[in-house]
Amino acid sequence: MTSAVAARFPAYTGFAAVLSGAGLPIYIYAPKFYADTYGVSLTALGAVLFGLRLFDVVQDPLLGWVAERLRDGKALAVAVGATVLGAAMVGLFAVAPPIDPVIWFGLTITALFSAFSFLTITFYAQGIAKVAGQVDGHMTLAAWRETGALLGICAAAIAPTALMGVSADPFASFAWGFATATLVATLFMWREWSPAPIDQGIAPMKSILADPLARRLLILALVNATPLAVSSTLFLFFVESRLYAAGWEGPLLVLFFLAAAISSPVWSMLARRYGAKPVLSSAMVLAIGAFGWTLTLGVGDAAAFAVICVFSGATIGADLTLLPALFAKRMTCIAPNGGQGFGLWSLVSKFTLAFAAVILLPVLDMAGFAAGQDNPEAALTLLTLMYALVPIVLKFVALGLLATTSLED
Repeated sequence: MTSAVAARFPAYTGFAAVLSGAGLPIYIYAPKFYADTYGVSLTALGAVLFGLRLFDVVQDPLLGWVAERLRDGKALAVAVGATVLGAAMVGLFAVAPPIDPVIWFGLTITALFSAFSFLTITFYAQGIAKVAGQVDGHMTLAAWRETGALLGICAAAIAPTALMGVSADPFASFAWGFATATLVATLFMWREWSPAPIDQGIAPMKSILADPLARRLLILALVNATPLAVSSTLFLFFVESRLYAAGWEGPLLVLFFLAAAISSPVWSMLARRYGAKPVLSSAMVLAIGAFGWTLTLGVGDAAAFAVICVFSGATIGADLTLLPALFAKRMTCIAPNGGQGFGLWSLVSKFTLAFAAVILLPVLDMAGFAAGQDNPEAALTLLTLMYALVPIVLKFVALGLLATTSLED
């Protein structure tokens, strides 16, 4: 612990917490917020989010290219990105749309996720340089970093609900609080932005994609992360309309992500002792079991769902800790600057959210589902199948991919 503090790993914990607060929770809250507050259709929101992901296809690799070439100005570039991140969050939740809500949603969320992408890519690439040459360095840093990320998700997930009792506009208060936290985390991380080691050579993206293990890890990340994207996109709708547990969304989200945060260092320790592959496999099997139980739930089953949130959240701790650490370790061998590698990783991670937004939300819309209203039983059954059965199928595919991947390479 003392050596980790001396190495300033807590700075990575804090910065990861801010970044994660701008990522997954926004996909959970923003669509429902704009649907409830401004009457925007789920189909329109899904189309905007899918368009943003198409933009990311070009943007994220380009941002990775930029991140690799930043020298002494890296800290300043990060500060600019953090400023855009905080301002976009305020615009998204704290400013009444001065133009058509769909257009305002598109503009603010594009700015938010562009800044998020740049900061995430630069942050993870910096982690490669931070622990280069250290035995188990990537797993150790991942435990600190991903624990912070998951705690940040917990805070962002519960904040709007917790603020309802003390603020007339809880989402606006959350947005301003997030902007303040971003400033503090950016200042704390300032000393860590060392220049990219260009003298080591910059690996072109095609060489990263040509590496069999790197390519396999990217595919595995895509398939394995999609269940989280699906459940995150549909979580609020499932709790409110399928379980009839309105008001429990915040506590259940906290249970889910707190279980992930607590389990993160445990998975890291187990991976160092038993190897990443069997530990990841065990987590995937546990996730399949949790989603299978979810298929049986209905009205009034909030208590059972709370137990499921603990188990399924714990499996997310394994996914978010071990897979990025494995990818970072591979980048150390083939692309030590890491920028373009994590540009690809960021693109893959966000593409999973695009899948959920562009397919699931419009399908629900066409089935007659409406947020916050009485829904036909057929629409509720479809909601359950999409929330639980789709992830089960994807987890089985991920398990097969992992079984045929040689991580010893």
